[in-house]
Amino acid sequence: MHNRGTPTGGAVATPTKPKRRVRLSAGSTRAARGGALYLDDRLGLGRWLRPNLRKLFPSHWSFLLGELALYSFVLIVLTGTFLTFFYQPDPDLAFASVREISLDVRGGLLVRQLHHWGATVFVLSIVAHLFRVFFTGAFRKPRELTWTLGVLLFGLVLFESFLGVSLTADQLAFTGLREAQGLLLSIPLAGTYLSRFLFDGTFPGEVVPRLFVTHVLLVPGILLAVVPLHGLILTWRQKHTERRLAGSDESKVTGGPFFPYFAVKNGATALFTMAAIALLATFVRVNPVWEHGAYQPGRPPPSAQPFWYFGVLDGGLRLTPPWEITVGGYVLQVGLWIPMLVLAAFFLVLLCYPFIDRRLTGDRRSHHLLDRPSQAPVRTAAGVAVITFFTVVWAATWVSEIPPDPAAPSPLLAAPHDTYLAIVYGLRAAVFLLPPIAYAVTLAHCRRRAARRPV
Repeated sequence: MHNRGTPTGGAVATPTKPKRRVRLSAGSTRAARGGALYLDDRLGLGRWLRPNLRKLFPSHWSFLLGELALYSFVLIVLTGTFLTFFYQPDPDLAFASVREISLDVRGGLLVRQLHHWGATVFVLSIVAHLFRVFFTGAFRKPRELTWTLGVLLFGLVLFESFLGVSLTADQLAFTGLREAQGLLLSIPLAGTYLSRFLFDGTFPGEVVPRLFVTHVLLVPGILLAVVPLHGLILTWRQKHTERRLAGSDESKVTGGPFFPYFAVKNGATALFTMAAIALLATFVRVNPVWEHGAYQPGRPPPSAQPFWYFGVLDGGLRLTPPWEITVGGYVLQVGLWIPMLVLAAFFLVLLCYPFIDRRLTGDRRSHHLLDRPSQAPVRTAAGVAVITFFTVVWAATWVSEIPPDPAAPSPLLAAPHDTYLAIVYGLRAAVFLLPPIAYAVTLAHCRRRAARRPV
């Protein structure tokens, strides 16, 4: 008879205990599976996740411009939270606290510059994203609401940037704020009330705590609602736009699944965005408030170039003649209104453009394929003309007249009085001449390309 319980050779096998790493891995797997099943039973996450993780997303790099803005916004929120721990929103202490953050708080200057460059990249990404959507026609049905929220987001970010720049309370910041107060006071009837509400009396009054609350609570609260609605909810619910390629169709959906394809691209984009902003913050110094000093009434502002997105208003004020009209004993500053009215009209047209385009073209169909700019020559030419107009207006901020006081800070590009006047008159003429020329040249170029490359 044979002993079936004893293996050949007479040795008995002894079970070995799994290693610690294997036990931890198995335990973590069971815990994760149990947690997922627990949440799925109560919230139904599995039914929502399965189709959404397989949702297709485009592969072209230009579709990631919105993600650049999103991750810049995340960095702004994180660095802004750090800065609020040290900033004191008091008219008498605000400048001292900013100086302390810059020179005394460990890592404070780096965080300040991360905040600044994050905001700059945020605005640049939104502008580039708007350009892509406009010139490719991605604003058309069924994405009108997404476009409208994007324009609203653009305006809020510009306003938020102005508030942040003003909070440093140095000579440069309050000089710009003083200019804003002058614009408010020029508004008929309501101007004095608006100035009183904001400044609570004489300048600067109680403007710092009010700017702080608006900058830290009010506008970010609106942004935290608009950004997810614009960038996640609406985009996720709708079919994404497609590049117009050979064999493409309005009804087809192409691209890679969200997980892992688009999730990996998003992760790489986030790391690239943070790294680029960190490099800028490390090597490029911005707004050295300790050199500008605290605000002193009547003291000339330091030599500095306005931010490009504020330079449009500043350039418009330089190019507009100082027209005044006296009505019933009241002097109306018409010259100050024109730049503000132009900007207001621009944002109003931008906000309503999907509906204006539908009315002008009569096209009420749903569009999922993007246009090449040459396929919409009128729209492309109009966009280039508007860009040309604002570029000329912005150019007016780059040259200033030599100040009469030798002790005053010298501008970056200074010119004698006669030369400066000649430049201003030349730019005034260019505002009216260059946009139509840009429109005509772009229109002819697009039509020539469309004729060579039919759809």
